[in-house]
Parts: sequence; structure tokens; C-alpha cells
Amino acid sequence: MKAEAGRSLFWSGCLSLLAGLAQALSIAVPWNGQPLWWLQLLSLGVLAWQLERSAHGRRAAVLGWVFACAWLTGTFWWMFISMHTYGGLPAPLAAAAVLALAAVLALYYAAACALFVRLAPVNRAARALLFGALWLLAELARGRWFTGFGWGGSGYAHVDGPLAGYAPWLGVYGISAVAAWLAMTASQIRTCGLWQRGAALAMLVLPWAYQMGGPVMSASTGRLQVALLQGDIPQDEKFQPGSGVPTALRWYGEQLGASRAPLVVAPETALPLLPQQLPDGYWAALTTRFASGEQAALIGMPWGSFSEGYTNAAVGFKPGQANAWRYDKHHLVPFGEFIPTGFKWFTAMMNIPLGDFNRGGLGQPSFEWQGQRLAPNICYEDLFGEELGARFADPATAPTVFVNLSNIAWFGNTVAIDQHLHISRMRTLEFARPFVRATNTGATAIIDYQGRVTAALPRHTRGVLSGEVEGRQGLTPYAWWVSHLGLWPLWGAALLVLGLVMRRLLSKT
Repeated sequence: MKAEAGRSLFWSGCLSLLAGLAQALSIAVPWNGQPLWWLQLLSLGVLAWQLERSAHGRRAAVLGWVFACAWLTGTFWWMFISMHTYGGLPAPLAAAAVLALAAVLALYYAAACALFVRLAPVNRAARALLFGALWLLAELARGRWFTGFGWGGSGYAHVDGPLAGYAPWLGVYGISAVAAWLAMTASQIRTCGLWQRGAALAMLVLPWAYQMGGPVMSASTGRLQVALLQGDIPQDEKFQPGSGVPTALRWYGEQLGASRAPLVVAPETALPLLPQQLPDGYWAALTTRFASGEQAALIGMPWGSFSEGYTNAAVGFKPGQANAWRYDKHHLVPFGEFIPTGFKWFTAMMNIPLGDFNRGGLGQPSFEWQGQRLAPNICYEDLFGEELGARFADPATAPTVFVNLSNIAWFGNTVAIDQHLHISRMRTLEFARPFVRATNTGATAIIDYQGRVTAALPRHTRGVLSGEVEGRQGLTPYAWWVSHLGLWPLWGAALLVLGLVMRRLLSKT
């Protein structure tokens, strides 16, 4: 009997592993970088189908953990490149580090699956609702606790799908919950009630219909011509004084001087030196270049001093400005921009230029230029929509355009570039705001307020993307509630469902 149960668990685990890898593919497939919303629902539906047939919480936990571990490893496997290729960490240790991170984060989903089986009510509609709530709690916990790493969340697969219509109302976490509910309902489709099937169809059709002809939630604030610089400086040379540093200073200096666009944007640490470390006359030439005329610039570079500390910054220049404007990165990268307590032994094994940066404030003022309020964010800060949402508390000062400055050359020419692009696209849907992205190696792009990429440079090429962005004003429902309440409404809704189910079970005992 035990041998038969062991074989059953083994084959079920294999199916969960394959479904988890399919979930990873759904975020951005490697052959063209596009998301596959239907694959996300199908793969999660396979897990839901297995949970429906699991009698024990321990078995459900194993299946959920295998699914999530495969999904997360398949999503951010490219972290291996930064640690091994550029960091010099031995390949086995780098691979083990990626697997360990995925394994730890997968525990959230293992707990959600175990709780589902232990608490699942007889009513199938209630079971689907419970699964959606528990999946939402797992996604929220992964994205918020212990510095948060919600990269590859299941909702991002729907940036092009019918569920994208929920983005301006519920945000990406809300989409994840709806998708989980649909996946569980699909696994019950032969046995659930007619009204539940109708509700599932409506949940798919209504947001699609809204996208086709619903009211527009924002209004134009005019158009702005931009020039986005992509230096394509090799990561293994970027901070080297004899190669990458002089190349960057020369090329970005030439482009900043030659561009005639009203706004020029250079990516994260485009100038890899502090202002006081730049060659003689370089900083003065920059400030003089944009001190008059009709052009402005946003440039990524480090800022600060030994006594004051350092920040990863976006520095702004425009006519009539006495001092350089500055945005300091708020959400820092663990192990890259700060070292978590107790992990210095790990970073000591890598040859990566690590920083101990100060954290910028949340909701910093926008860079105002030609009728637009430009809100920079650096690297993976666009992953945290609730933090970008802090800028919308006062509609009169809310951003009209988001500007992302990134350097993910650390991860090579991989699907990480496409995944990051889809993260920015999801933010445009949530806030009805366009995104312009200036990156070192890609994706340098212009995204309109409806999540459409209107212009982009080929990845891993050196060039300038010239185009036009239309600023927008007005608040989506998501922008309103997340700016005032953060993610607490989602936490509250999920915990309410969980509490009602537990109360009903207790009342029967």
C-alpha cells in the first residue's frame, strides 16, 4: 500500500513539475518573449486538478512546493549568469543559490496548497473561492515579506490576455487571484454548478469587453519627444576604468551633446562615476549643455559622498534650474545594493561591485518638464506597483509619465529582458500611464498607457530610440485605492474568505 502511494506521489510530482515549468514559460516564452495567458491558466489548472484529488494536506504541500519551485526556478534561472559569469561564483554554487531561493519562496505556495486541502469545504464554488484567496495570500507574501521578490508573478502572464482588463481595478495581484479562481473552477468544470460555469465565462468575457469599449480612465496631457539612450556596455567591462568606464563617458557624452529631443534619458549608472570622480570639465559641460534652450535630460549615475552615504540615482538637468534635480532609488536590490544581515559570507565569494546604498524616500516628487510630470524608477522598482502608487495620493501632483532607467546586462541576452518589459507594461495598465524605458542592453522602449509597445530598440545593440510619448492624467480605481491603502484591501479580502471558511468548519465540529 505504501509503495503504491509512493508511486502515485512520484508521478503526481512529475506532473506538477512539468506544470510549474509551463507556468514559467507563460510569463514570457524564450522564442519570442511573449506571454501566454492561456498557458498560465492551463498549468495552474493542472495543479488545481491534482489538489482536488488530494486527500491529505502533506501530499498537497509537496505537489504545491514542486510546482512553485519549478515555476520560480524556470522564471529567474538567469540569476545564475550574474553570480557565475560576472560574479565568479563556481557554477555548482550559483545553481544551488538559484534553486535555494526558489525552494524557499515555494514554501508560501506549499502552505497555501496544504491549507486548501485541509480546509476545503464540500461546496465546489466555495472551494474555488478559497483556492483563489490562498493563492493571493501566497503571492502577496512572496512579493512583500523579507524585502519582497514578486518577479514572475502569475498575473504578469495576462498582460495581453482578457484578464488584463482587471488591471486598472485590481492590479496584478488581483489578476493572480482571479486566475487562480478560474483555474480551480476549470478543474471542477464537469462537476460544478451551471451558475459557476457561467460566472467563469463572465469573468473572462467582461474584462475583454471592457478593453474593447469601456470608458477611458485618463486624459492626455500632451506629447513629448524623447531620445532614449542604449549604450550596450558589456557588463564585465562596465565598471572597469580601462575599458567600460571611458567608453560609457565618451558615448553617452556624445549622445547627450548631439541629441535635439526635448527629453534625453540615459539608463541606470550610464555614467558609472560619482560627479566628483568625473574627468575635469565633464560635469560642468553637462550642466552648461542643459542650462538653457528647450532640452532636458535624465541620467542614471551614483551620487553622494563618504560622509553622507551613496545612492543609486537619476539626475535631472533642465533650463533655469540652479542645481541638478535628483531621484534616489527607494527599493534596493538585496546582495547588489545592500547586504542582508548574515549574508556577507555569501557576497564575499563573488567578484561583483557591491554597494551599500542609502534608500531614497517613497513617493519622491516628479521631474516637471514641458507640461509633464516625469516619475523615474530604477531597475526593478517598477515591479512594486504599490510603491509607484504612493505618487498618486494627490492627483494634482501625480505622474503623467513613468521613466524606467535599468541595467540588466547582469543577466545576459535572456528572457529576463522580456519579463522586465512585461512588468512595465502591467504598470501602464494599472495606472493608465505610459512608460519610457532607457536601458543598457534592453528593453529600451516606449509603452503607451494601454500597455502597447509603440517603439523599441533591438536588444544588445548600441543606439538611440527617438520617439514620442503621450502623457496622461486621471486616476484609475487601482491608483486611488493603492495610493491610500496600499495592498491592505487585497490582504483583507483574502483573509476574510479564509476566516469565513474556517468559521464554517468550526461551527460543524
